[in-house]
Amino acid sequence: MTNLAVLIQSPELNLQLVVDGLLAGAIFALAAYGMALVWGVMNLINVAQGELVMLGGYIVIWLVGKGVPPMLAVPVAAAVMYCVGWGLYRIVIFRLVERDLFVSVLATFGLSIVLQQLANLAFGANVRTVDAGLGSLLLPGGLVVPKIKLAAFAAALALGASLMLFLRHSRRGQAIRATAQNARAARVLGVDADRIYASTFALNAAICGAAGGLVAMTWIIHPYLGLPYTVRAFMIVVVAGLGSMLPVLGAGGGLGIAENYAGFLLGTEYQTAFLYALLVAILVSRNLMLRRRRGYLR
Repeated sequence: MTNLAVLIQSPELNLQLVVDGLLAGAIFALAAYGMALVWGVMNLINVAQGELVMLGGYIVIWLVGKGVPPMLAVPVAAAVMYCVGWGLYRIVIFRLVERDLFVSVLATFGLSIVLQQLANLAFGANVRTVDAGLGSLLLPGGLVVPKIKLAAFAAALALGASLMLFLRHSRRGQAIRATAQNARAARVLGVDADRIYASTFALNAAICGAAGGLVAMTWIIHPYLGLPYTVRAFMIVVVAGLGSMLPVLGAGGGLGIAENYAGFLLGTEYQTAFLYALLVAILVSRNLMLRRRRGYLR
């Protein structure tokens, strides 16, 4: 109740929480972009989504340690993760395409555990971060905005717009859309569906790599970071749907704001618990909505 009273009496604090939540939500949306793409094209729920974010963060940390500027390390990490995603598809994911959705959940959950343990062996369990060296902006009303979070927000907008243009206007993007609509018909028309699936998963990994690099500069990275980002991405996709990127960005911003308020009101130790409770609430509400629609159709 004390924290609630502080919020009521301090409008500038509410503004700070909202702005921080929107900027954080942009990074959540980056991971959700990739999950929506894989889910929509391959009908596969990737439970290892957060681990791809984590690997991208570690790549940026390693590159910065070798003297690469932090902002240059992010696109390099995305390129490396594209290759990692292609390799994971050829080793594991291709076996899950056109299989039951539950099989993909179990298999990618196992993949997430493997990636966690490999990261733990390679980098250790210590919490790490990267100083981007950009500082913060002090705005009227005492509002403090880290420049790296502004850069992450701009990157999310740019990446979402680029992804939409790529899917609509490039030949590979059109082939991805055709495969998502009807893979069998796309094969008849000469589309190599296996190559399209590989490209889709690799593109997802590249997006997660960029998100992980931004996470390394705005928060922390450790081997067991992945699950909360997978849950966030899943919630955003469930709320926003698979059709457009703008709803994904809006849902990510809403989730970031909700988490910030929960962390302030309940304490940071309960912020993760709030995340999982919100997931349960969203799944229950969507289930009720689907039941009502089935009732109307009858």
